[in-house]
Amino acid sequence: MSDFLSVLTPNTNLTVTDVNGRGPDDSTGLDTGDLRRKYNFGDRVSEISIAQDPFFRFLSKVSKKSTDDPQFKWAEKRPSFHKRYAYCVGQYNAGVLDAHDSEIDLASVAGTAASAAGDIIELSFATDYAASGNIQNTYGSSQDAYAIGGTGTRPLFFIPGQLIKVPTGAVNTSEGSTATSYHICKINAVSTADQTSTLGVDNDSGEAVKVNCTIVQFGSSNELAGFHNNNGFETNSSAGSNETYTESIASKLENLRTYVVGSAFTEGSGYPETWKDQPYSTNSGLTQIWKTSMAMTNTARATSLKYDANEWARIWKEKLIEHKWDLETSLLFGSQATVDSVQYTQGALDYISTYGNAFSLSIATKTADDFLDDMSNYVDPRYNASNATIFFCNTAVYNWLHKLGGYFKNNLEISSNFRSDLAMTGKKKVFGVDISTFSTPYGDMNVARNIHLDGTNVKMVGINMKNCAWRPLVGNGINRDTSVYVGVQTLENSGVDRRVDLILTEGGMEWQLPESHAMWT
Repeated sequence: MSDFLSVLTPNTNLTVTDVNGRGPDDSTGLDTGDLRRKYNFGDRVSEISIAQDPFFRFLSKVSKKSTDDPQFKWAEKRPSFHKRYAYCVGQYNAGVLDAHDSEIDLASVAGTAASAAGDIIELSFATDYAASGNIQNTYGSSQDAYAIGGTGTRPLFFIPGQLIKVPTGAVNTSEGSTATSYHICKINAVSTADQTSTLGVDNDSGEAVKVNCTIVQFGSSNELAGFHNNNGFETNSSAGSNETYTESIASKLENLRTYVVGSAFTEGSGYPETWKDQPYSTNSGLTQIWKTSMAMTNTARATSLKYDANEWARIWKEKLIEHKWDLETSLLFGSQATVDSVQYTQGALDYISTYGNAFSLSIATKTADDFLDDMSNYVDPRYNASNATIFFCNTAVYNWLHKLGGYFKNNLEISSNFRSDLAMTGKKKVFGVDISTFSTPYGDMNVARNIHLDGTNVKMVGINMKNCAWRPLVGNGINRDTSVYVGVQTLENSGVDRRVDLILTEGGMEWQLPESHAMWT
């Protein structure tokens, strides 16, 4: 690193070679202070003090794309193939929707009890994500949470000819019990449900559908597993709010979801109906301007000091590190806003704490089993399919992970083939950042220590580097990425016997798909 910083010594290494400006092959070293030139350090400033600013280092190397507008927008895309699910919220008895607070027991329907394959049933289904954009809840965060049957959540994917898997569960089992069986039903017709009863907190929203279907495979005579009272499957029954964002996908919600599981048609039949999703949503960001100045009188610049003879060169080094430190902390702790005509970009912690996954981590009580439960929710492919996540943690959690990962190897090793489900498998450098790799049942965790998290309530953040980007402002031939403006004030241009240089950066953060980012506090 000293080699890189040595080029910053003024009036010697920071020079330009004029090859063509003064004639063929006429090279002249020009004093940068006199030229007052701008030098673009956008691709090199991240090389300084890498261990101090690991987040900005990764952004600069793998997630950097320029913007030509200080107020920029982007689109997010969420696929729908794994979101063709809904929850059974009621059944129809002679064309009338039974109240959702009664058991959905097919055998209890007077005169039309279903007990075998071939029976026809009519059910009401609702779901918990927005049909426009396929926007889902994020675990542990109630920000813009979608209640089952909430506005804009009507399931649009049910069409005649589809096969659906409707889970069943034992009557009055404890909350969260595993579904015991399932029916396979073929859809005959779909229509907007008659909302004569309530669906959790969103009363009479009309965001459910009525599905007429024939049982192809009869599972069991138990009631249907869905969200309704008296069957043990309702969440937060005292509040009646159906807060699915607080429940585990694998251990709770999947047991209650009715999925499309294919289609079936007779020989020679025509083409079926179709449906189209709307997978896009939009968001916006702001650029922020960072400035760090370096000023010194020419007398001080000419004075040779002890230890660091050239004080100006020492200031150069320190100010570049200071500027990059400010970038790192702003991109971690900032909050997007415009106040008194000043723009502030979105920081990682504010974005993730507001919109992303929220978990707790108390080192004194958190076990490896508890942590794997968190990982199960966070990296579930039905929820967050990308695995480009870097985990940045404070010093205490960094030590905690190493203690967990190294315990079996150091204390309980039986043979060279023995391993723990949370084992440290090695260390490596990625773009110069020290990375510890921990093997888990859900893939490798790449962990970097970030000292900026020390002293905060944030223990660790999981940031998906594919779904965030550093957006420096570049347009019309002007590059506002980190640049050094040399000699913005000198004796020649201001009459003041000093020199002032300026480090300036203008850029902003783009954050996508909050379900792919997580925070432990």
